[in-house]
Amino acid sequence: MPHHGNEEEHSSSKDHGRDSRENESQENEPQKPVIHDNRKVDPKTGKARHPDQEHATAGGSGSGDALSQAEDILNSVEVPAEQSVAQGVGAEEAEELRNDLRRLQAEYVNYRKRVERDRAVAGEMAVIGVLNSLLPVLDDVDAARQHGDLADGPFAAIAAKLENALKTYGLVRIDETGVEFDPTIHEALIQQPGQDVEIDTVSQVLRSGYKSGERVLRAAQVIVAVPA
Repeated sequence: MPHHGNEEEHSSSKDHGRDSRENESQENEPQKPVIHDNRKVDPKTGKARHPDQEHATAGGSGSGDALSQAEDILNSVEVPAEQSVAQGVGAEEAEELRNDLRRLQAEYVNYRKRVERDRAVAGEMAVIGVLNSLLPVLDDVDAARQHGDLADGPFAAIAAKLENALKTYGLVRIDETGVEFDPTIHEALIQQPGQDVEIDTVSQVLRSGYKSGERVLRAAQVIVAVPA
């Protein structure tokens, strides 16, 4: 069939008709549904999926992933103490911190001294309590010795061992005669004139006294000779 007119116009009209038919076919064709796989386990590998890692691999940069990376960086960086102090506080504040540290150190030293002193006092009081409870037993031993019941035999050996054991804990007997009367360690029950006596003197001990170190556990009951 003969063709009349411009050949380019004829070809363009043919192309335009083809494009219009393709567009009509695409519009009439139903759209396919888009399916998103949100399963946490990959069905092929059987491994757990990590949405954050997949998103980062695809080129995305979520806010949660960025925060976690920043936290990891901060945790991995170690800032020297001197630099942190120099950057964070001034010279005056640093001096105040040092003064606080010295004060805390002094308080700790005082606390340790107080604890050690209290412990020593508690131990001393425990020993004194035991010694006080044994004083009546020592009185019985003295009475038996004065009556001659402890002159010899196993009981005499036991009494001697007991007295020696108590001496190791600092127990000292107060039973001297002919010494000056001392109201801190003597209890005067009787006073009587004495010959050739210029000061109050212990003439007889009625009951022995005891002390532990400088602490008097019990004063000795004595008879005092006074100047005539």
